[in-house]
Amino acid sequence: MNRNTPIQHSLNDLIEIARDGSDFYTEAASKVENPSLSNLFTQMAGHKREIVAGLTADVAATGGEPADSGTMAGSMRKGYANLRAALGNKDYAYVAELEALEDRLMEAFEETINDPDTPPVARAAAQKYMPRVVECHDIMRNRKLALKEAS
Repeated sequence: MNRNTPIQHSLNDLIEIARDGSDFYTEAASKVENPSLSNLFTQMAGHKREIVAGLTADVAATGGEPADSGTMAGSMRKGYANLRAALGNKDYAYVAELEALEDRLMEAFEETINDPDTPPVARAAAQKYMPRVVECHDIMRNRKLALKEAS
């Protein structure tokens, strides 16, 4: 099979967005000044790497070639966050942009799970990681709300 079978295409899209998250969290961890936030970002990057590794194995198991990069949208979001952080509250800027990335990842997983054209193998793989995706999303949403209330 080639990389573009429906199973591999669905999972590679998820890999790319999760990789965006891992890269962005890692970068943000090194740029915020709050040690607790830096630790949270490092932990969240690890969760995204676990999802990438699992989905990569799932694609390889189907005989496909797993995606090995992130997306252009992810690169642009990191650039925007860096600019926003330079102009104001650095912690809030990164949390807000990372929360938006979590929204994007959760939406991609939901689309994969709910799309009637998604192959059952791809749907099962997405369902396997969905609890972690929801957990990470909720953590960042709550952190964003807390920072917004504190300001």
